[in-house]
Amino acid sequence: MDLEDQVIRYAERDGASIAWAAVGDGPPLVIGGWWSSHLELDWRNARFRRFTGALARHRTVIRYDRPGAGVSDRRGLPARTLDEELATLEALVDEAAPGRISLFGASSGSGVASLYAARHPDRVDRLVLYGSYARGVDLAPPAAREAMLSIIEQHWGLGSRVLGDLFLPGATADERAEFVEFQRRSASREVALASLRAVYDFDSTGHLGDVLAPTLVLHRRNDRAIPFALGKDVARRIRDARFVALEGDDHFPWRGDADAVVRETLAFLGVPVEPAQAPRAATRGELTDREREVLRLVALGQTDAEIAAQLVLSTHTVHRHIANIRTKLDVPSRTAAAAWALRNEVI
Repeated sequence: MDLEDQVIRYAERDGASIAWAAVGDGPPLVIGGWWSSHLELDWRNARFRRFTGALARHRTVIRYDRPGAGVSDRRGLPARTLDEELATLEALVDEAAPGRISLFGASSGSGVASLYAARHPDRVDRLVLYGSYARGVDLAPPAAREAMLSIIEQHWGLGSRVLGDLFLPGATADERAEFVEFQRRSASREVALASLRAVYDFDSTGHLGDVLAPTLVLHRRNDRAIPFALGKDVARRIRDARFVALEGDDHFPWRGDADAVVRETLAFLGVPVEPAQAPRAATRGELTDREREVLRLVALGQTDAEIAAQLVLSTHTVHRHIANIRTKLDVPSRTAAAAWALRNEVI
């Protein structure tokens, strides 16, 4: 599937343009509502294109950028509430896919997808939620949420790097650098800050019980952006939802074992697929008290020398502790370890 296979079109809502693209054949499968997206840049990502292409062999995959981001109207700030997000999705669906659709709501897009299903039961044939959550306040402790918002507000470059380590735990240095650039091109600092604040404010608990469409909830066991327990909570709130645990720690569905996400999604949509292989369990070592103390200081931005002075250790010992921490947490960098600390309220 070449880049030329994607044609970007536009819908409108309240005078703002909504960029969307459709690829593939078959009944429509609408994907969107990402915290950060860019139709053109996403399509240049080989992993993303392979994931989308696998779905597009059986469905017409429709994607869109929210107003304020990507190649949609960049004027103003993004939606602040799920109802505002819903208005965008309603406008997009009316323009791009009249009739019945299936929805794939991933990450922060899970809230608006489930809300659309609850409000428009006659339009939604199937609902798939991946890496989902019911309440944004459950994504991280209050201090960690405020710290992340503060980082983005004060330095979007640093914030994009922290988010890159959070979303791409197994990525190479080049892949993380590419994603940092992607985020900064997808949204301005103001839009990124407003979007993340809205993500934390979103609450789907009031409508999940109203979803009538058959629903599949997928979640990776070691997802570092959205804890596994939050996906299980979403499945419990939706009547007769089917919950499938996937192995891995990558948050984006097109990374890691993307084939498992495609396989489960297509099977749920009624497409014959090859059976899954037995998953391999993953383990993570426990941090010692000293390692947690070192990690706390890393998260506060201290250098090895400063940590050594404060804890009365040699810099060599501090360096060894940090190496052990990264091994136990299975993270690729010091920044990723700091991000883990923020999420788990180590500081």
